[in-house]
Amino acid sequence: MNGTELMTLRHHDLVVIGAGSGNYVIGDSFADLDVAIIEERWFGGTCLNAGCIPSKMLVYTAHVARTVRMAGAYDVDAELRTLRWREARDRVFQRLDAERDNGRNGREHEAWVTVYEGRARFTGFRTLRIDTGDGTVDVSAGQIVLAAGGRPMVPGPVVKSALPYETSDTVMRIDSPPRRLAILGGGYIAVELAEVFAEAGSSVAIVEKEERLLGPQDETVAERFTDLARSRFDLRLGREVTAVDGRPGALRLTLDDGSTAEAEMLLVAVGRVPNSDRLNLEAAGIATHDDGRVIVDEHQRTTAEGVFALGDMCSPVPLKHVANREAKVVAHNLRHPDDLTACDHELVPAAVFTQPQIASVGATEQDCRDLGLDYRVGMTGYGDVAYGWAMEDTTGFCKVLAEPGTGRILGAHLMGAQASTLIQPLVLAATLGIDAVTLAKSPYWIHPALTEVVENALLDLSL
Repeated sequence: MNGTELMTLRHHDLVVIGAGSGNYVIGDSFADLDVAIIEERWFGGTCLNAGCIPSKMLVYTAHVARTVRMAGAYDVDAELRTLRWREARDRVFQRLDAERDNGRNGREHEAWVTVYEGRARFTGFRTLRIDTGDGTVDVSAGQIVLAAGGRPMVPGPVVKSALPYETSDTVMRIDSPPRRLAILGGGYIAVELAEVFAEAGSSVAIVEKEERLLGPQDETVAERFTDLARSRFDLRLGREVTAVDGRPGALRLTLDDGSTAEAEMLLVAVGRVPNSDRLNLEAAGIATHDDGRVIVDEHQRTTAEGVFALGDMCSPVPLKHVANREAKVVAHNLRHPDDLTACDHELVPAAVFTQPQIASVGATEQDCRDLGLDYRVGMTGYGDVAYGWAMEDTTGFCKVLAEPGTGRILGAHLMGAQASTLIQPLVLAATLGIDAVTLAKSPYWIHPALTEVVENALLDLSL
C-alpha cells in the first residue's frame, strides 16, 4: 500500500467485525470513541437469526404439539389436528427479524457508530478493506475485535452432488415441512431440528458416523437418549454418506455400507467452522489453530497487537453464553489495558432442548476414566421422586460425579423435563467450590418439587 492510498483510509478508534456477540462489546462507555461495526449478513448474529432463539421457539412449539399428542398418558382425551408450520414460522421470524432490524437501526442512529454492511478482509496491520456490494471502503483502526462467527460445515459428497440441501441457516425458514427429511449429523443441532420436523409431520432419518447420538455427552445420557430416539426416527448410526444423487425433491443418499436413504429434503448438520478463513488474517499477523479458530490468550488477545477475538471464531466452547461472556471480557480489556480480566472456560454448562431435555456441566464419566480420576457416581431417576410420579416419567435422571473425600463436584448430567433449569444449582456449586454434601444437606429442597431429583442424586454419592 503506497502513501497515497494510506491517506484515503478512514480511521476509527475501534472496529468490530461481526454484529452478533460483537455488538455486545460496544456499550455507552465507548461513546467517546469513533467506533465502526462491520456486518456481512445480519445483525444479531447466528443466535438471533438462525440459531439458539428461532430453534428454541420452534422446539417449544413442537413440545406443545407432543404434549397434546401424548395427553392420553394422563387420562386426558385430546387430539392433535396439525402443527400449522407456516403460521408458526412466521410468528417466530416476524418477531426476530424485527429485533434484527431494530438492532441495526439503533446502531445507525448513534452518532459515534458507523455501520458498514459488507465483508471485511485484512490488507495489513489493523487495516481492512470492506466489500459493501456497491464498492469497497478501506479503513484503519486503533483496535479491532474479531467476532465474525462461523458457518455450517458441508461434507464433500454433498457439495460434489450439486443438489440442493438445507442447513440450520436456512431450514427453519422453509415454506412447508417435507414428507421425508434426511439429516446428516447426530449432534445437538441435528436432534433438536429432527424433533421440530417430526412434530411438523416429517418422517425423519438421521445419518450419524458415531454409534450413538450426542456422542460428546456423558455416556449414560448418549446411550439412553439414542435408545429413546430409535422409536421416533430412522437412525443410521455408524454410517457416513459417500454420495448424494437423484433430483431436487427426490434425493438418494448412499451410505458407506452400501445402503441408501431417500428423502425429499436434506438437512446438513455435521458441525460448524469458524469464518476466520474469509478475513485474510495472515496479512494482519493473526495466527490460527489447525481447525481455523483464531488463537487468543486468556484475555481474548490475538497474536496481533491491538486485535481481540471472541465467540465462534476462537472459542473452544462455541456457545452463545460463552461468546457473551467473552464479549464482556473484551469490552473491559479494551478500556482497561492495565487491569485485564480473563475468561475461564473450565465449567461451561450446556443444554440440548430436545424432549427430554439434556443439560450438563463439567466432566463426563468417560472424561474421568480417561484422566485417571478417582470419582464417585450419584444417580437418581425422575421416577424416584414425587413430582416424577406426577409426570409419569420413567426415563429422566440426574447423574452427579464427585471426588471422594472432598466431595468436589466434577460433573453433572441431567436428562429429563426442565433439565436446563435443574442443572443450575450444580453449576453454582461446581463453580463456587461448594461440595456435594454441603449442597445436599445445607439448603432446604422444596417437596415435592422436581429439584428433589438433584438433591437425591447428591445424597446417592458414596463419598
